[in-house]
Amino acid sequence: MTEAPAQHSAIVADVMRPPVTTVNQNDHVAAAAYLMKRAGATALIVTEAHTGEPTGIITEADISHAVADGKNPNDVRIYQLMTADPTVISTTASIRDAAEVMTSGRFRHLPVMGDAGLVGIVDITDVCSALLDLSEAAKQPPSDPYDAEGFRFRLRGLTR
Repeated sequence: MTEAPAQHSAIVADVMRPPVTTVNQNDHVAAAAYLMKRAGATALIVTEAHTGEPTGIITEADISHAVADGKNPNDVRIYQLMTADPTVISTTASIRDAAEVMTSGRFRHLPVMGDAGLVGIVDITDVCSALLDLSEAAKQPPSDPYDAEGFRFRLRGLTR
């Protein structure tokens, strides 16, 4: 019986973006837009002031939809636009799990939770890039010509 070769499975911690930029739900949407621009972020996590726990998420899309609807970002508060109680993912979840959560929920961003609470954010670009990297790596021959699986094949006179 032969065993399948072990593969390193990338996890969310490998691709998340720390530190995450956070805002208060009572801030103006204009402040959120400013923070996004300064941080180079496409989403901000709304946190509870006392605990730091995520209570919502606000994205570029939320802000652009509000502006398109004629709302003034200086008059609108974040809590009026944010998605409350966002789905979160663990630092130890696989990239594939993140992709499944994102596609099934139609999310482009996920807050990342670790042992210490909110530790980062992962977006669909991070996840897709990681999946493409894993797919490409799976196509490449092992870099070590004497790895266990390749050695076993060479011993039998077989090629991969």
